[in-house]
Amino acid sequence: MQNAMNILEQFGIVPVSTGILTTVLGRYSSPNSKVAELEQKGELIRLKKGLYVVAPAIHRQILSIELIANHLYGPSYVSFEWALWFYKLIPERVYNTRSITLKRSRSFGTPLGNFDYVSAKASYYSIGINHLQINDKLAYLMASPEKAICDMVVAKLGQRLQSVKAVQAYLEHDLRIDFTAIGALNTDIIRQCMEVGKKKAELMYLLKFLQQ
Repeated sequence: MQNAMNILEQFGIVPVSTGILTTVLGRYSSPNSKVAELEQKGELIRLKKGLYVVAPAIHRQILSIELIANHLYGPSYVSFEWALWFYKLIPERVYNTRSITLKRSRSFGTPLGNFDYVSAKASYYSIGINHLQINDKLAYLMASPEKAICDMVVAKLGQRLQSVKAVQAYLEHDLRIDFTAIGALNTDIIRQCMEVGKKKAELMYLLKFLQQ
């Protein structure tokens, strides 16, 4: 008969619900108590009520923060500073994972870090999402570089970006984006965001700056 560690190993790096865990742990007299015990022992990491991920010591794989972000609250795609760092557009390592979601904005604190979600309407959400493979079975959703930049501009709080120079200063000095790190950006994505998103003027200035 399989022990609990062998049962958990099958889930790998994919977040798993309490319902599924209690089903596969059904041979124990109290599956819910077993889940709590496995969490206490560090074999399960609690992401939020009803959702866990198996500890790397069990499956011997590196956890995917992006995959966890997609599962923690969705539909959603990873964006903002995390995506810019992933594409090597900004130099600093990012520790908070921010995503765009179709649901209301939420934040979650987990043992793996903080996950923040910013709400967007469906017509804006659907633009410029990349489907990135982890392996032949798993993938996650992340903003394209262009969409991540749009998300930064649209979600920026405080002072508005009211000129091309203001946008340039925000991107190059505040965010320290290195535009030489990738090839030409797809300005069609920015144009689509401008047509359906908030802060149309700011996105127009962004488009003009990138077309210079």
